[in-house]
Amino acid sequence: MKLNHLNLTVSDVQSTADFLVQYFGMQIKHTRGSGFAVLFDDSGFVLTLMKGKQVAYPDTFHIGFIQPNEEQVNQINQRLRDDGFDVDLPQRSHAWTFYVKAPGGFLVEVLH
Repeated sequence: MKLNHLNLTVSDVQSTADFLVQYFGMQIKHTRGSGFAVLFDDSGFVLTLMKGKQVAYPDTFHIGFIQPNEEQVNQINQRLRDDGFDVDLPQRSHAWTFYVKAPGGFLVEVLH
């Protein structure tokens, strides 16, 4: 058994979906207006996004994208920085990692 579906409530479905497509290669498979989207990754994981009026996640809540190597982590970090996202440089912690706030109101960890 494996986890293969997650639903996130977000403040802006379209911006969040676009962010996940642009930086993490997810694919939008279905949308319903501006309040719902279904995304897939290349392994079949299904992520649904639903619009919420008051989105609040605990400080430590995040989703993660594990990269095949440190260079890929560095490249994503640089792309985000170049595009104006407020992200710290990757650092050695439990992995080579950094966090970025997604447009929908939750944290994303990028790590190797």
